[in-house]
Amino acid sequence: MRAAAISKPRLDKMPGMFFSANSKDLKGAGHSLLDNKTQKKRPKTLGMDVKTYLRSMIPHLESGMKSSKSKDILSADEVVQWSQSLEKLLANQTGQDVFGKFLKSEFSEENIEFWLACEDYKKTETHLLHCKAQKIYKAFVHSDAAKQINIDFHTRESTAKKINAPTPTCFDEAQKVIYTLMEKDSYPRFLKSNIYLNLLNDLQANSLK
Repeated sequence: MRAAAISKPRLDKMPGMFFSANSKDLKGAGHSLLDNKTQKKRPKTLGMDVKTYLRSMIPHLESGMKSSKSKDILSADEVVQWSQSLEKLLANQTGQDVFGKFLKSEFSEENIEFWLACEDYKKTETHLLHCKAQKIYKAFVHSDAAKQINIDFHTRESTAKKINAPTPTCFDEAQKVIYTLMEKDSYPRFLKSNIYLNLLNDLQANSLK
């Protein structure tokens, strides 16, 4: 029976690397290579290391994971702080990513996407406000928006009027409604979710090594 495929690329298929096709060269090493590969093919469980867990959950977080010697590494204490308030969770880049992953699992990722778009909009240069305001409105606020956010009629109409003469604060009212919705609805469920708890448990276990 062939051993299960592993995630690492095969060395004989990597560009720039060549191996002899002579069977005598490979015969003696066959058993040791198979043994090494078999050891590396053990299935990973919830006990996987933190970097692997983050890569499997949110692939683009891999670039943000540093070595244990880095002061920027994600720590268990940092993740514990996410449970103190939604504000602390959203103040952290990795927290935004993990929370966004959770919201996507609940089919409500438009909420954090809109909130983040509003945060970015506030930093926009004056001459670009009108263009960016129109894009945000059409993407999230308009009644036919593909990612329409759940806001009341008054807030939707008020926002529509404000973008005609856009200012850095024209989405503040709608952003506050969405923030409150996430804070009271999605955030408490996030803290009880496997996405959050598994990440926290893995980080705490890793800190004890």
